[in-house]
Amino acid sequence: MDLFEKVSEDIKNAMKAKDKVALETLRNVKKFFLEAKTAPGANDTLTDADALKIMQKLVKQGKDSAAIYIQQGRQDLADGELAQVKVIEAYLPKQMSAEELEAELKTIIAQVGATSAKDMGKVMGAASKALAGRAEGRLISETVKRLLN
Repeated sequence: MDLFEKVSEDIKNAMKAKDKVALETLRNVKKFFLEAKTAPGANDTLTDADALKIMQKLVKQGKDSAAIYIQQGRQDLADGELAQVKVIEAYLPKQMSAEELEAELKTIIAQVGATSAKDMGKVMGAASKALAGRAEGRLISETVKRLLN
């Protein structure tokens, strides 16, 4: 069962369980999946890799929105966003800890032969491919900068 089918099945389960947060969140995710499937050139297909990218984007947007709501003193709206983020995160691969990320990046830096901040582009290219879905790009970038300096 691919991710699209899993989300569709979980929408039915959320309806039966009367879980409003999960239902609303999964319907939103499915809407983005359908848009991606029907986009020009998509040939009515959606790979799990593309589906994961969409879900990661939605998690990032949710966290950013929650941070803005908290800055504006709207904890009620932030809680709603974070509840939706939690539902989506259940479908994503487990995120790496800071220690695991640093160890992986040290290996990648050694493989690429990077020695200074000038080599950041080479490291980021390799790291983004190797760590796709397991760590946020911003976190990868910050760690690479720290390790190269």
